[in-house]
Amino acid sequence: MASILKTSINLNEIPKDKIIAGKKGKYLPITITLNDDVDQFGNQGPVCVDQTKEEREAKTEKVYLGNVKVVWTNGENVDTAPRDGQQQQAAQPAQNVDLPF
Repeated sequence: MASILKTSINLNEIPKDKIIAGKKGKYLPITITLNDDVDQFGNQGPVCVDQTKEEREAKTEKVYLGNVKVVWTNGENVDTAPRDGQQQQAAQPAQNVDLPF
C-alpha cells in the first residue's frame, strides 16, 4: 500500500509554542488528512498542526499549514490527484480483454 504525497506548508503559520525540542532537532507534530474527493484546486486534504485532546474537545480552531496531493500510488489504497486539465478517475480493475494478438 504505497503512495507518495506532495505538500508544501506555510512556515509563517507555525505556532512556535507547538515546536517540540527533541534529541536530534526540533519537531512540529502535524496531521495530514486524505479526503475521498479533491477540492476545486485538485488538493486531496489539509495539512494542520496536530491538536491535543483538550484542544479538540474545546473545539479550538485548527491551524492550517497547507494542502496535500497524492502524486503516485500503487493503486491499492488511494487514487492520485488529477493533473491540470484532467478529471479524477477511479481505479478500474483489470478486465479480461480478448485481443487478436
